Amino acid sequence: MKLHYMGKFDLNPESLPHGEHKANAVAFREAEDSRKLGIIANIASVILMLVLAVPAFFRCRGQWNMAGWVLACFTPMAILFPHELLHGLCFREDVYLYTNWKQGMLFVVGPEDMSKGRFVFMSLLPNLVFGVIPYLVGLLFPHLTFLVAMGVLCTGMGAGDYYNVFNALTQMPRGARTYLYGFHSYWYLPEQ
Repeated sequence: MKLHYMGKFDLNPESLPHGEHKANAVAFREAEDSRKLGIIANIASVILMLVLAVPAFFRCRGQWNMAGWVLACFTPMAILFPHELLHGLCFREDVYLYTNWKQGMLFVVGPEDMSKGRFVFMSLLPNLVFGVIPYLVGLLFPHLTFLVAMGVLCTGMGAGDYYNVFNALTQMPRGARTYLYGFHSYWYLPEQ
């Protein structure tokens, strides 16, 4: 994997690097409007954080450390870049990092094809490292409220990644490969 920092994304999907567009590729059925996708992801994020916060509250009751929660509130912003780097590590070839802070965008794009399993792993890896694992450790050791709070917030932050995983698991048949072309994901069955 070789990471290329591309700077500010100009909001033109055609400017993104892409590989060959396969003739038999099928576009993922996904929200066409980025605003609609943002609303879906934000609602899912809030629901997920609330679901995770309930057991955390009861498990860590009496152990709350307000400084830990305050610090954890800033953690998602601090891990945005490492989050994207973990996505990038899952690519074997070139990967491109883009930012557009005014639009709240930070993302990586790789033009290579990948299996459904590797795509799911790539999508989930940062959420496991920065969300699920700290959350579980914090539940095991309730005095580490910082980890519980970080886990709740960072797991919720991955709602867009979970949307991609859902689409891959429900739309890609066994043996299919996926790739990004612009902002859209496609799948195809390789010729035998």
